Amino acid sequence: MSQIISVIGAGTMGSGIAQVAATCGWQVSIIDSFPKALENSKSKLKSILNRLVEKGKLNEEQSKSILTRIHWTTNMDEIFNSHMVIEAIVENLEIKQNLFLQMESIVSEDCILATNTSSLSVLKIASACKLKSRIMGIHFFNPVPLMKLVEVIPTEKTDCKLLLEVKTILKGWGKSVVTAKDTPGFIVNRVARPFYNEALKIYEEGIADFATIDWAMKEFGGFRMGPFELMDYIGNDINYSATKAVYDGTNHDSRYKPSSIQKELVDEGFLGRKSGRGYFDYSNNASEPEPNKDDAIGNQIFIRILAMLINAAADALNNEIATRDDIDIAMTTGVNYPRGLLKWADEIGIEKVLKLLQVLQSNSNDNRYQPSPLL
Repeated sequence: MSQIISVIGAGTMGSGIAQVAATCGWQVSIIDSFPKALENSKSKLKSILNRLVEKGKLNEEQSKSILTRIHWTTNMDEIFNSHMVIEAIVENLEIKQNLFLQMESIVSEDCILATNTSSLSVLKIASACKLKSRIMGIHFFNPVPLMKLVEVIPTEKTDCKLLLEVKTILKGWGKSVVTAKDTPGFIVNRVARPFYNEALKIYEEGIADFATIDWAMKEFGGFRMGPFELMDYIGNDINYSATKAVYDGTNHDSRYKPSSIQKELVDEGFLGRKSGRGYFDYSNNASEPEPNKDDAIGNQIFIRILAMLINAAADALNNEIATRDDIDIAMTTGVNYPRGLLKWADEIGIEKVLKLLQVLQSNSNDNRYQPSPLL
């Protein structure tokens, strides 16, 4: 097997994928139609490698070797001898479909073609291609060199042997690999929706403010970040887009309905840390809001959001989106949850989770609390 890979797109994701592959000895071409994007990618990677050398995680020789294994170019034809091509461009179905058609016309029939999409149907992306058996989703998480999880998404047309080969390659790159069905949001972006949506619903109901909800999830749940600081960290535009994609892709299932609060923030340009303001103010003179550290309210918030997360995980298992183990691995490795949600359900008792959802549904008459049939 030739260890030659091409990455289409020189943005943060594409550059991160290239860094990981080159670090593991692969020859990599990064292709982008914008020369400035290629210059930025090269410059940022040099800075990252210099920091790794300063920290003693790499030596000078290793750093230079990684750089020599990566080639930056605007010439798409340079993918011709690749063993695998990974697309990491804008989340637009038509643009991706056109790119895959172009890729297919250049590479050999043995070349694996993959998309790093986080929200689009892999089969729809592949639909314009003749040889669909070699196409799959390989969804990395940002920042790629640090995040261990990779979701691999075969379609009903994907060759099983190629799927196994890709998983072996990714494990060789030090990744934790899970397999997900080609459904909206795959595992992580689907199952994690209630962490944000239910927190926003609790705020809308006037139960607690942003700081208190964040405190509750960290204090009682052991989460590293609360939902609002995490949305601000991810970017409210990115988080809103992921929610909308899952909502649209599930025929407007009420459990995934985006909050109007988040849309208003995005429309006003309050995107979180990157814009200086989101749910919280990140300007230099801003004071940190104090949570209301009431244990009764805090525990009520935590158990309600957890019940919704467990319900989403149970629903993913019931719909055969992934195996039980892969769902739990995805949530602990991809979004750093303190426990796998299905294991957590077993620990606190499935009957307790079910009763809470039934009470929430009865009190609100809202179908978002409809328990999964599996519970």
